[in-house]
Amino acid sequence: MEQIWTKNGALLSNVELIKLDKDGLEVIKDIDRYGRLGFSAITPDDIERLKWLGLYQQSPKNEGYFMMRIKLPGGVLTSTQLRTVTRISKEYGQGIVDITTRQALQFHWLRVESFPDIFSRLKEVGLSTVGAAGDCPRNVLGHPLAGMDADEVIDTSSLIQSVNRYFEKNPEFSNLPRKFKISISGSRYNTGHAEINDVALTPASKEINGTTVIGFHAVVGGGLSRAPQLAQPIDAFILPEEVIKVLAGVASIFRDHGYREKRTHARLKFLVADWGIQKFTAELLKLTGPLLTRGMDLTAGWNGGYFYGVHKQKQPGLNYIGLPVTGGRCTAEDMEELANLADQYGDGNLRTSNTQNLILANIADEKVTALLGENLLQRFNPFEKSFSAYMIACVGKEFCPFGLSQTKAHIKDLSDYLDQHLCLDQPVRIALSGCPHSCAQPQIADIGLQGTAAKVGIEAFELWIGGSLDVSEGLGSKLQGTISANDLPSLLESLIGLYAKNKEATETFSAFVKRAGLQDFQKALDKFSLQTENIRA
Repeated sequence: MEQIWTKNGALLSNVELIKLDKDGLEVIKDIDRYGRLGFSAITPDDIERLKWLGLYQQSPKNEGYFMMRIKLPGGVLTSTQLRTVTRISKEYGQGIVDITTRQALQFHWLRVESFPDIFSRLKEVGLSTVGAAGDCPRNVLGHPLAGMDADEVIDTSSLIQSVNRYFEKNPEFSNLPRKFKISISGSRYNTGHAEINDVALTPASKEINGTTVIGFHAVVGGGLSRAPQLAQPIDAFILPEEVIKVLAGVASIFRDHGYREKRTHARLKFLVADWGIQKFTAELLKLTGPLLTRGMDLTAGWNGGYFYGVHKQKQPGLNYIGLPVTGGRCTAEDMEELANLADQYGDGNLRTSNTQNLILANIADEKVTALLGENLLQRFNPFEKSFSAYMIACVGKEFCPFGLSQTKAHIKDLSDYLDQHLCLDQPVRIALSGCPHSCAQPQIADIGLQGTAAKVGIEAFELWIGGSLDVSEGLGSKLQGTISANDLPSLLESLIGLYAKNKEATETFSAFVKRAGLQDFQKALDKFSLQTENIRA
């Protein structure tokens, strides 16, 4: 059947032609064959389609290694699942596991011959990679404390799982113009980073027939990368039972009207910007039928997605403990020990956060002290004050073919230097992204470092400062200039020093930037900025 986007002689990118020839989901049928025949048997087109199974070629591409991403809708993870992940990592992935900024897990160093065994093991414990990448709905982001947060407005646990089941392997939505990111949170503190998603739901209330009803508000068209844009609100109050039809409606508009000529201009945010929110909403209502108008927004602020320390759950006598995982990088041995601790002190329930951290859940009051005394929690210290606790990083040049700079490799040196030279009573959130694709979300960090092209032998970054998704703030500002990785410690000391010296008592870094302006920060960067001859065009 001819699709709407193939009519009228519309120009299509090369990837679009690949998808028309064979749907991304169809590559599932080829995994066993490729496992037997090896890397050389994979066609170039199927290399692209493997993304629908969460598989990307690892850099350098000619060596035949792959990264695999595992979906964890809402960040929910069990000890049994985590042990399976660690064993796969030990056997096939050189003992490395990364937590992503969308609550997923990643392996590296995988060969195609291992795929059949890995997929079989993941399936046995209820884990999936389908839709973890590709032009389809991705891992559904959620509040990592859903169901146990004493302050949450609405428990979205079952809703997130229902949305995941609806979209996963659904052929109606397996060929979108680009990736489609969904966030659903019932927290008062925007823990799902709503405004940087294609579509996001946040808690709201509305009086209906004299009764206050809890539901959701929606925003659409958010995204970062080279053209960052915050999502815009739809004038609708969405009941929980209406969520799937609304999300399906948004995805359908994206599928049928989104741009497919240029990959760099294909995200939903471009369509929303061109149409305007009123036209988009009108088209959505044609698909969903009438929806109630907006109610009362119950979002009270933004906590950046951090949950460190020991906290009471809504269930009497139980606690969750938030652990920092520097840059999201873990060894398989550490992950295995975390699984053991989750069983020994809790019920085997863990959560991942979009700040690349872990949460141990359902810890009884009488077991908290003993758990805090475990050796592993001296390294993953829930009361960590180091700068490293608030640094996130994509995999960067180490594994990613798009990476222009290293990321995780810089965290220890940066944090050690800053810990030695600065002392703050407010955390500063630092994001290291290896390229302009913004996987580490530098535009919403206090200080965002974004890898950029430079002369051979020089690793360089551009800077964003003052980003925040708090109610009165927004995307950060990009400073003019490029800095060598070697000068990052001194520059960050200068930038954070300006804040430490001039901030008000409880003022956050991003709030200070909004109040003080960019001039002094730009002057600080100018002292270190690379000369033009060291920057690659």
